[in-house]
Amino acid sequence: MDAPDSPDPSDSPDSPDSPGSPGSPGSRDSRDSRDGLLAEQLLRLTRRLHRIQRRQLEPIGITPAQFRLLRTVASYDAAPRMADLARRLDVVPRAVTTLVDGLESSGRVRRAPDPDSRRVVRIEITDEGRATLRSLRSARRAAAEEILAPLTADQREVFGDLLSALVDGMPERRC
Repeated sequence: MDAPDSPDPSDSPDSPDSPGSPGSPGSRDSRDSRDGLLAEQLLRLTRRLHRIQRRQLEPIGITPAQFRLLRTVASYDAAPRMADLARRLDVVPRAVTTLVDGLESSGRVRRAPDPDSRRVVRIEITDEGRATLRSLRSARRAAAEEILAPLTADQREVFGDLLSALVDGMPERRC
């Protein structure tokens, strides 16, 4: 007969059923494995969404990065400076210059002098840029529909809630 103070073998860290043991469902290794799988699935989903979006943006003649910049320019009340765009997009200013060059050559944005400083250039969205944004929003919705097609309406709602929880838990980034 066991003594009343003797430990239960299942409480041992070496026991396979112990919550802290490497193979148990609640173990750190198991959680790390699940989290790693979730991260991999999120990355795969993101890549798939980017591929679909690129395919749908191609006929419009714009890259996903240019789309992001165009959206960002349009989100300002007044024409932003290049430095404002770089900060908001969390990229180096040179990257913004390259994107603006492409959008300007297609007539979607224009560089405008700052009325208060000759050294500052502001980026304005053109009518062509606004029309492109409307087209791009449709392409984006189509890409989302393609990705979400396997989900029911209820699953989409749950998925949206989960994504919101993840996004809301992240540090604030505006773009």
